[in-house]
Amino acid sequence: MNGIRLENVTKMYGDEPILQNLNLEIPSGKFFALLGPSGCGKTTILRLIAGFESVDSGSIFIEDQNVTYLPGNKRHVNTVFQNYALFPHLNVFANVAYSLTIQGLPKEEIQERVMKVLQTVHLEKQVNKSIDQLSGGQQQRVALARAIINRPRVLLLDEPLAALDQKLKERMLVELIDLQDTLQTTFIYVTHDQNEALTVADQMAIMNPDGQIEQIGSPKQVYEFPNSSFVASFVGTTNLISGKLNQDGEQWMLDVEHLGLFVVSVDVQKDWVVEGASVIMNLRPEKIYITKQEVSGFSNMLRGEVKAIIYHGRSTQYIISINDHRTIQVFEQNDEHFPKEVINYDDIVNLYWKKEDALIMER
Repeated sequence: MNGIRLENVTKMYGDEPILQNLNLEIPSGKFFALLGPSGCGKTTILRLIAGFESVDSGSIFIEDQNVTYLPGNKRHVNTVFQNYALFPHLNVFANVAYSLTIQGLPKEEIQERVMKVLQTVHLEKQVNKSIDQLSGGQQQRVALARAIINRPRVLLLDEPLAALDQKLKERMLVELIDLQDTLQTTFIYVTHDQNEALTVADQMAIMNPDGQIEQIGSPKQVYEFPNSSFVASFVGTTNLISGKLNQDGEQWMLDVEHLGLFVVSVDVQKDWVVEGASVIMNLRPEKIYITKQEVSGFSNMLRGEVKAIIYHGRSTQYIISINDHRTIQVFEQNDEHFPKEVINYDDIVNLYWKKEDALIMER
C-alpha cells in the first residue's frame, strides 16, 4: 500500500511562495521525519496533508486516494500539536473519548476503546485525573491517545516535544518509537531538532530555507553521506573544508589553501571529479583522532593549538586553531574515567583522519 504523495504542490501566503512545485513521497507504515530550519515550510506541509489549508496548485494523495480537495475530517488523518490543544475542563478519559462521543458511539464501545488506547500510552491509572494534574509528558501522551483513538491512517506530529525538558524528551522519543511500532501507522514528525529526527525516523527529508527538499534517506544515509554542504552542516556538527582536486596517478589529493594537501577518496564515476575541480570536504568531528603524540596508520594529519574545550558528558568537544587561518572541531568519546592523555587549553595537538572518513562533495 502506498503512503503519502505530494505532486507539484505550491502554496502561497499572499505573494510569498512557501512551497513551490514540491514533490515528496512518504512510505506507508513508516516513521518519517521532516527536518529543516524555522520558516522552511515543514508545518505548512503538515497542514496541507491534514486539510487545514488548501494547495494553490498540485495534488496530495493518501494511499492512492486523491485528497487534494477532500475536507480534513474525511482524510483519516489526525494531528498532535506542539501545545497539545487539550480540553482543560475535561478529565483524561473525556479528552480521549471526545471524538467518539460526538460520533454517538455506544458507551460500552467508547469505554473499551478509550481504556485500550490509554493502556497503549501507559495512562490507564490517570484515567480520572484532570489535565492540570498531569505532568508535561503525561499531557503529551493524552494528546497522542486522543489522536490515535480514531485509528487514523496517518498521524501528524508538529514539534510535539518542544515544551518538554531534555530528559523527558528523550524518554518520550523512545515511547513514540514503540507506539509507532505497535500501531504500524504512518507517522510524519516535523521538527527543527536534528537529534529528535535522527532518533525517531526510519526515513527523513531535509528541507532548506527556500522550502525545497535537499535530501531524503535513512538517518544514517543523511548523516554519513550528505549530498550538499547545507545538509552536512544542518544535520550534526561538521567541518567543511574547500579545496581543489589534484590527481597523482590513481591517488586523489585535496589542495587546501593555507593547510596543504590531503589524501582523499572520491567516486570517479561522478562527472565533477576532475583535475582542478573546486570541491568541499565534509569531515565529521568524531572521525578525527586527537593526540599530542605522533602516530601512524592515518592518511592525513594537521597540527594545531587547542583554543576551547567543551565537556558534553559523553564526549568532549575541542576547537583547534590551525595556523591562525581556520578552526577545526573534534569530538572525543569520554570512554574512560581517567584518560592516559590529558589535553588542555593551548596544547599543541595532532589531528589524524583516514581518507575514507572524509566525504568529498561537489561545491
